[in-house]
Formats: sequence, structure tokens, C-alpha cells
Amino acid sequence: MSGISAGAARVLAEKFPWKDYKTVMDVGAAEGIVPVTIAQAHSHLRAIGFDLPAVQPVFENFAARQGLADRVKFHAGNFFDDPLPAADVIVMGHILHDWDLTQKKLLLAKAFAALPKGGALIVYDAMIDDDRCENAFGLLMSLNMLIETPGGFDYTGADCKAWMQDAGFVSTRVEPLAGSESMARSDSNRTDAKIIPPSVPAGW
Repeated sequence: MSGISAGAARVLAEKFPWKDYKTVMDVGAAEGIVPVTIAQAHSHLRAIGFDLPAVQPVFENFAARQGLADRVKFHAGNFFDDPLPAADVIVMGHILHDWDLTQKKLLLAKAFAALPKGGALIVYDAMIDDDRCENAFGLLMSLNMLIETPGGFDYTGADCKAWMQDAGFVSTRVEPLAGSESMARSDSNRTDAKIIPPSVPAGW
């Protein structure tokens, strides 16, 4: 998972306006390449990796080896069963394509509920182009997910924007990341939102 996400993590660290926020959470963080890469690039940020309890020692070992144990923390949980921890920015990379449409929408709704007013969501995957004729990798990945999972499938940028808007997010847009991947992002989760003083989780 670190190898698959490394390129996207580097671009995310460069392209997103992290100066406006203080905390970021990566949902389904695995070893932690995304929160570690972002925290390395932005020394003011504190990051959370959210994943199943079995992942914790691997994540914490990786963060410690990068010298980031004080700013990159692990939060154990199941993103279907448990509420998501609060953070100013939530990242869902290579997550939505694992699940069926109802589950995709549930995860986006949980992200919306976890964000403060003015919070932001980033979703990235090998998003299929809206005309479904150019991103062959995304189309083949969608076929792969249909084979490997009960209901997973990849999706277009327009699909993701619509689901995010259904969950309550506003001003959504799609931008290219590394290779065949793109991100759908919303820099605000409320129509009247202004960036509030960013939050720092308890214990930091």
C-alpha cells in the first residue's frame, strides 16, 4: 500500500493548501505513507492514521523511523462500525473503490460528520474519466474490484463529486494526481463555511 500511494502522497503534500489547516487524518492509513509524507512536508501539521487495530504496530514503527512519532499518531477503529476521529482534513485514498455504492455514500457521510465547519475532504483513486474512454487503468481497476470484492467498483470524477455533494460537501472539484490517479476535493464542507481556528486532537 505504501508503494501504491507514495506518488499520490507526494503530490498531495505539494498541491493542497495545508497552511490553512493544522490536523489531517488518513482513513485506511496502512503503514502510514500518506500522513508521514504530508507531515514531513509541513512541519506545523499533526496527522492521524485511522485503521484496524492490527495495523497499529506497523504504523507506529514507520512513523518513529521517520522521526515523526510526536506528530503522527495512530487511531484504531473500523470505519464502518466506529465514528471517525475529528480532524481539519480527511483523506480517503484507495478506499471508496473497495465498496458498493451504499457503502461509498456511508463513508462520505461519516467524513462529513467528523469534519468541523470549514473542514476539507480529499478522495483519491484511479478515477475513470467522465467519458469513460481514456483512463484504461481506471476501467481495468474497476473490473478488478468487481472480481475481488462483493460490490466494489471504480468511478468517474463526476460520480465522486455528486456523492460528495449528496453528503453535504460544497465546491467540489477533481484534479489530477500522479499517473492514472485523480483526487476529488472539497475545501469546505458547509455553504457558509469560513476556515475556523484549526483543531488539535486531545493529547497533543
